[in-house]
Parts: sequence; C-alpha cells; structure tokens
Amino acid sequence: MQLRAVLGDITRADVDVVVNAANPGLLGGGGVDGAIYAAGGPSILAECRGVTARLPGGRLPRGQAVATTAGRLPARWVVHTAGPVWSASRDLSGVLRSCYAESLRVADGLGARTVAFPAISAGVYGWPLDDAARQAVAGVRSVQAEHVQEVRFVLFGEEALTAFEAALSG
Repeated sequence: MQLRAVLGDITRADVDVVVNAANPGLLGGGGVDGAIYAAGGPSILAECRGVTARLPGGRLPRGQAVATTAGRLPARWVVHTAGPVWSASRDLSGVLRSCYAESLRVADGLGARTVAFPAISAGVYGWPLDDAARQAVAGVRSVQAEHVQEVRFVLFGEEALTAFEAALSG
C-alpha cells in the first residue's frame, strides 16, 4: 500500500473513499466535516441520519467508522470517523490511531482501492499536528488491506503537509 501526503481540498479528491473527520452525532459541523457535507449535498446527511438511528444513543463511538454515500463528491463513498478531543492529561492516541485503522478497514471492506484522509482531530479538536501525523501514519500502517492500494493524506496547509511528510519518512 502506497502512502503519501498532498496539499489540497479533500472534497475534490479523485479517490474511491474520502474519510470524514466527523463528530459523534454525524450531523455535520465545521472544518472538514462541514466541507464534506456542503460539497457532497443533502444525500450524505440523510444517510447519516439513518446510520445514527441505528447506533446506541444515536452516536458513533470515537475511534470507530461507518460508510455512507458520497453524494456529489468525486468519491464513491464517505467513511465517517469520530476522532478524540486532545487531552494533556489522558493518552487518547490509541483512539486516534483507531480512527485511521477502522476507516481503512471499512474502506477495504467496500473494495476501495484509493482512500483520502484528512488530519483527524488536528483542527478544532486541538491535537498537536506533529503527533496527529505520527498517529495517522501508525494507524494506517497497522492495517493489512486486501483492496486498498493508495492512501493519500490530503492536507489543507503547508504546516500539516510538512508534519505528515516527516511522519511518513520517519
């Protein structure tokens, strides 16, 4: 499986699966989550409502992942994962790695060959960027995928790109 980091807009990624850094309610928000819902259109939100209706308490546990349609996005599917909020007093790095691993497993189960990830939890959830990149790469590398051939970390800024490039080379 080839891993690479690129600068870009994840909503325009020409891949089979786009991973959404969602909130546990799967009902849209800011950042990557809001951009995916806006670009993909109402069918994603409609499908997410059906998914949350089947989840215990109507919420996706942090570190888990589910798939929906991709609506108007170039991708075929969106895999939604709820990342952890950074905590200086609790080590939640296993939960963050699980977001990547579980999303990749779901994508592989769909038969996807290409997957685009954002920097999960590194925005409003406050995860330090360098560590977020290390956890992302470790999470993806922990999975033996049958179908996925390429993973792209599609990043919005130069600082994130530099952090992910360093994690990939380390």
